[in-house]
Amino acid sequence: MTAEDYLNGQIILIDKPLHWTSFQAVNKMKYALINKVGLPKKFKIGHAGTLDPLASGLLLVCTGKFTKRITELQGQAKEYTGTFYIGATTPSYDLETEIDQTFETSHICESLIQETVKQFLGEIDQKPPIYSAIKKEGVRLYVHARAGETVEIASRKTTIHEFEITRIALPEIDFRVVCSKGTYIRSLAFDFGKALDSGSHLIALRRTKIGDYNVINGIDVIDFETSVQNS
Repeated sequence: MTAEDYLNGQIILIDKPLHWTSFQAVNKMKYALINKVGLPKKFKIGHAGTLDPLASGLLLVCTGKFTKRITELQGQAKEYTGTFYIGATTPSYDLETEIDQTFETSHICESLIQETVKQFLGEIDQKPPIYSAIKKEGVRLYVHARAGETVEIASRKTTIHEFEITRIALPEIDFRVVCSKGTYIRSLAFDFGKALDSGSHLIALRRTKIGDYNVINGIDVIDFETSVQNS
């Protein structure tokens, strides 16, 4: 594609690697386009929904005039797959922090797991994790968390359209979720463990779809950079 194509607007499906921030992925693409395609340094590029460093999968990157579509794309339903670890919690609800509590799991069976899933279908109240980028009084929650401060977090409405258990091998449970904008899968992991009268945290997460866009059509960031260099 030419510089004009990117300026007129493109939606690029990126399969974000594990441990990369969404900002790092977009920045890598931006400088490849500046240095190899000749785009101006101030050309517009952005993504339609952050993925945590500990998550991989679909990142929709918009360029040029299509950056105006970011809000629209962010509002579309998202599909995730991943793994809950049952019987233990962490302050961040995932692997960013160490286990802080352990819980009994001997009472947990497949029928209980499948019944518990039903509690989370439809509109639910959910509290974001304290280790998140949401701001409270102008300060991001993870700043409070890392300082050891206790913060009251308001719950918010979110919608779980589909919630499917795809593998049970306790202490691990694999799942597939289709949810609305603003859903925290880490919070779902924590709440699911609590509903099982136990504990849980997220140990793997992959975003597979945003609306009709599918990660199987995505390209790795490095492969994108290589394709730009070779064009």
